[in-house]
Amino acid sequence: MPRSATDLHTAAPHQGLLQLHLATLLFGGTALFSRLLPLNALDITMIRAAIAAVALALLVKASRKPIRLKSLRDYGIAILLGVLVGLHWVTYFGAMQLSSVAIGMIAFFCYPVMTVLIEPLLHGDKPAIRDIVSGLVVLFGVYLLIPEASLGNKVTLGIILGILSAMLFTARNLLHKYRFSGYSGSHAMFYQTLVAALMLLPFLEVNPAQLSANIWWLFLLLGVVFTAMPHALFTSALGHLKAKTVGLVACLQPFYGALLAYLFLDEKLQLTTLIGGTLIVATALFETAQSHRSKNALK
Repeated sequence: MPRSATDLHTAAPHQGLLQLHLATLLFGGTALFSRLLPLNALDITMIRAAIAAVALALLVKASRKPIRLKSLRDYGIAILLGVLVGLHWVTYFGAMQLSSVAIGMIAFFCYPVMTVLIEPLLHGDKPAIRDIVSGLVVLFGVYLLIPEASLGNKVTLGIILGILSAMLFTARNLLHKYRFSGYSGSHAMFYQTLVAALMLLPFLEVNPAQLSANIWWLFLLLGVVFTAMPHALFTSALGHLKAKTVGLVACLQPFYGALLAYLFLDEKLQLTTLIGGTLIVATALFETAQSHRSKNALK
């Protein structure tokens, strides 16, 4: 028997939640390729971006929406977004190649707190005391991750790159929110991955023609399954779930990434990493919940 409209309405949030968790799991899984692919961070990013751009272009075409942007100004914003995404991905993979998947992802996940500290400044407001305290908690969490205060230590350098990646991601998200939010996730990411690939192409060190079939299969997995697919799932989930739910589930990304690294790379967490990571991710969860509560109070 066909399902009633009530049944379909009830099933939609459950479907959206499943899509969201799968997207978050896949986003966390991208970190594995920093170790699985025997290439530097820039080469991984360039080839990933190129494959993802092709896959996302096909997704946009399949949706029967025009691939062109609405104005010349939007093309300029798309270029800037692509530059930020490209640099974010290079530093993201570099952070994990220097340290570990878990540490690189945890350092990167400073970005939710960076966002709540920086976004009020765009409106001429000061950050709330609560958000400043959250920032201090995150700083303490990062401090627990650092093995020694020396740039000669690879793990320390990895943490610095992870924080830089978070800064770039924060800038990208705020620019997208205030200047590019009129486009779907797949449409927006097509242009960003295309620009990132073109920007990094002149610096490519590896000859793609010399890569083995196994490496190309890994790149196809990274570009299609772990990049294009989660963006499509994420966009679909947004249509069924509240923004607060999306933000809170997205904060599970470091957990998923660390779990996958443990299962597939045998990476184990030290106690200080576990404590520091818990502080950072818990603060990200708190700030995400508080930001959406504040928005609801203003309605």
